[in-house]
Amino acid sequence: MNLTWKRTLRTASSERFLALRDGKDLAAVDLHYLANGTVAGTVIILKGAGLDESNIEQLLSALDDEFLPDVDLERGNLTYTVVLGEVLGNWEAEKNQPAGSY
Repeated sequence: MNLTWKRTLRTASSERFLALRDGKDLAAVDLHYLANGTVAGTVIILKGAGLDESNIEQLLSALDDEFLPDVDLERGNLTYTVVLGEVLGNWEAEKNQPAGSY
């Protein structure tokens, strides 16, 4: 599949990655590391990226192999929710703006 992974966010219990091919975003992945040793992931396949259902297992395996050596689907300690979506934009809070206003 020839993917490049880019970590865009990391906290003590979660990470976000972008999957890229030829410089083009294919998917966004959020991983949440739970206290019981399992990992729950949300994978958003981006519309128009050239991926379809036949590529999902390969994408998940590539992510698992690269970043998740201690968990896997077969052992039952890794789960994914897969969504097809499109990026509409980024909304960010601005400085000096009241909380809840965007």
